[in-house]
Amino acid sequence: MTARLYAAADGGNSKTDVVIGDSDGRVLARVTGPTISPHNLPFDAALQRLAALVTQARHAASLPPSIELSQLSVYTAGADLPVEVDRLNTEVSALALAAATTIDNDLFALLRAGSATPDAVGVVCGAGINAAGRRADGATSRFPALGQLSGDWGGGQHLAALALYHAVRSEDGRGPATALQAAVRTHFGRPTVEAVTIAFHLGELPPDRMDELCEIMFTVAAAGDDLATRVVRRLTGEIEAMVRVCAARLDLLTSPYTIVLGGGVLTARHPQLHDDLLARLARLSPRATVTILSAPPVVGAALLALDALHGGLCPPDIEAAVRAA
Repeated sequence: MTARLYAAADGGNSKTDVVIGDSDGRVLARVTGPTISPHNLPFDAALQRLAALVTQARHAASLPPSIELSQLSVYTAGADLPVEVDRLNTEVSALALAAATTIDNDLFALLRAGSATPDAVGVVCGAGINAAGRRADGATSRFPALGQLSGDWGGGQHLAALALYHAVRSEDGRGPATALQAAVRTHFGRPTVEAVTIAFHLGELPPDRMDELCEIMFTVAAAGDDLATRVVRRLTGEIEAMVRVCAARLDLLTSPYTIVLGGGVLTARHPQLHDDLLARLARLSPRATVTILSAPPVVGAALLALDALHGGLCPPDIEAAVRAA
């Protein structure tokens, strides 16, 4: 085998995708496992899980131990602060999984999956919310993304929690009336919202089922509920603000650049969120192009690994092969 080999990983808050490929654009294996985010795991456990997933991918690609990977590119949630990125690069390099390693936030994989344009801003809104930008000269813009500690608002888990919060307060009279009250108790087949909260508290409903309430929020908003509509509008404003700040820091607001939107909440294209957001972004940056991510972010991680192997953007035919794999 004359082509150089790489491994690339995209690590989200819930799962990690790893691919093995070569510098000619062939994808040799892909595996999926649990999260490697150092915000969700002890640091050493995150490293061990990454190494295990790379080993699993090597086995799936039938690579004997004697064959070395030239590049390992890992883009993961939880690599937010410079000190975290530096530590991850140092510790992952020490694992000796490849001749060269690159570790950074998963938003940069999302950006590369969404566009090869060097000037770009990406927003991910899935379980959580974050944004980052890059410029042709290598400058980047990002947020600490530490939740409420760093001023974050939004994401699917936050909307789900708000749906239950407002439903409870509607039922007991502490808050305004909202159709979320009936929607929540009906969704879980309980007589009251209070019964839903008690079921979560006692473990009768598993914690991960709370996430289902994000969709309930959008459904109730689409039906015209005032409170749910205000929550969705607030989320739209938060996403617009993140794009505005990232683009302004990079002096891109009045320039042509790409805005990449990813994560389950944004790729679902809920009309109340999607249509309002596109209109806001068009007013914010009339020369920007908005892309809704269609490729999995691990494609971006693979392309970034190939960019490293080729010393710049990989050739278009190789990129096309990876996107089609």
